Amino acid sequence: MQPGAAAAMEPAPGPQEKYQLITRNLQEVLGEDKLMAILKERELRIYWGTATTGKPHVAYFVPMSKIADFLKAGCEVTILFADLHAYLDNMKAPWELLELRTRYYEHVIKAMLESIGVPLDRLKFVRGTDYQLSKEYTLDVYRLSSVVTQHDAKKAGAEVVKQVEHPLLSGLLYPGLQALDEEYLKVDAQFGGVDQRKIFTFAEKYLPSLGYAKRVHLMNPMVPGLTGSKMSSSEEDSKIDLLDRKEDVKKKLKKAFCEPGNVENNGVLSFIKHVLFPLKSEFVVLREEKWGGNKTYTDYEALEKDFAEQVVHPGDLKNSVEVALNKLLDPIREKFNSPELKKLSSAAYPNLSKAKPGEKGTKNSEPEEVIPSRLDIRVGKVISVEKHPDADSLYVEKIDVGEAEPRTVVSGLVQFVPKEQLQDRLVVLLCNLKPQKMRGVESQGMVLCASSVGEPRQVEPLDPPAGCCAGERVYVEGYEGGEPDEELKPKKKVFEKLQADFRVSEDCVAQWKQRNFLTKLGRVSCKSLKGGTIS
Repeated sequence: MQPGAAAAMEPAPGPQEKYQLITRNLQEVLGEDKLMAILKERELRIYWGTATTGKPHVAYFVPMSKIADFLKAGCEVTILFADLHAYLDNMKAPWELLELRTRYYEHVIKAMLESIGVPLDRLKFVRGTDYQLSKEYTLDVYRLSSVVTQHDAKKAGAEVVKQVEHPLLSGLLYPGLQALDEEYLKVDAQFGGVDQRKIFTFAEKYLPSLGYAKRVHLMNPMVPGLTGSKMSSSEEDSKIDLLDRKEDVKKKLKKAFCEPGNVENNGVLSFIKHVLFPLKSEFVVLREEKWGGNKTYTDYEALEKDFAEQVVHPGDLKNSVEVALNKLLDPIREKFNSPELKKLSSAAYPNLSKAKPGEKGTKNSEPEEVIPSRLDIRVGKVISVEKHPDADSLYVEKIDVGEAEPRTVVSGLVQFVPKEQLQDRLVVLLCNLKPQKMRGVESQGMVLCASSVGEPRQVEPLDPPAGCCAGERVYVEGYEGGEPDEELKPKKKVFEKLQADFRVSEDCVAQWKQRNFLTKLGRVSCKSLKGGTIS
């Protein structure tokens, strides 16, 4: 019997059961009354769209498991590969790569669905450019642009469209196209993350002005990544790629934020709640006999309670997730092991940041590109500050960067920053320098600081935006998609070459070649050293 066949033979659920299946684990539903009214009359027509930009990662299993719920509830489900949206979102997918990335998404999303036992024959797959370039759709885009204000369009896309200092017009069009998709796909409801909420309310406001119906909107919570912040394609340490090797999965889970007893922003627990439990209705914590042996949980709340009370150890939780996750990833890895899909993957996502292994020094190899995405820069929180035991000018700091253990960092800041001003503050840390001993203490990173140009010399640690979490990726505008080097080789002077163009703008924003240092919450800055250097 094929996966999902048993579910197909079960008695059809009633309207209330369908409602429960459709809405379980969602953060918010807009239009609950309309949803129930439709379920009492017929099956719900719903769509989920994904812009074909960065490689899908394991967080995509969250919407996939909800799509399984929708099918169990008898819904007619359409999956939209939003290729045009990918281009409009600040050209996250260059036009020449758009077709390749859309093909990659089609293969990988279908492989994910098959991995969790969702029958593909009950789904409808559509590309945005199949209908978004039609005469009728284009006319509706113009009609919509005649009634939508610039303020509303910008506000609607604020959580979804990449925010830059000088936004392109394409980003303002994005929310309108997503709203029109509801009409052109002939659905009753749209499903997405809660980060889409402003686009959903935009659609509810403006579709009726074109004479189209207001739809139901279903929103998933945003599941934390492994560093505790949002799981993102542009933040390498926050995500596990669907094609990561088993050793990479182990390594990333080992580094994942999973503090004993802490259930907040815990990406490991969230993955269990939103993916593994809905798929299996249980989760097995694997433990050695001396720690009580394996324990099976049939509801998530009991597991969360045991973790909060430290009955379940983070190491056992991570090991158990590793086993369960590899079972989901194995068929996807196997499918993408074919020569055809290997070729598609490398063509859709060419590695621009690093030379290929084995090509170093060969005549035909291109020189390594020295670009900011090669730097692993993260938000850190200073946990403790002490004077170096053998150097009066140095501090030894313990800095949390979202890993299992804080990093030890040695900084020459004693004469510039009082100890109490460093304690508990957020800093910006370069994390992939080769560790080196400084007067007998190994330093595992560099706190990035602004420095004045003239004398007397002034130094200020760079400030991440308020509200950032330890471990969040810091990137340079336009270079968020690359993967940082695992370790910067001292002889290649990658940091030194990039650092030569680090500056502080006249409004105190950290920049590389006039491109801002950013986190997902905004710009990295310093307090007062405008026009300074960064080191």
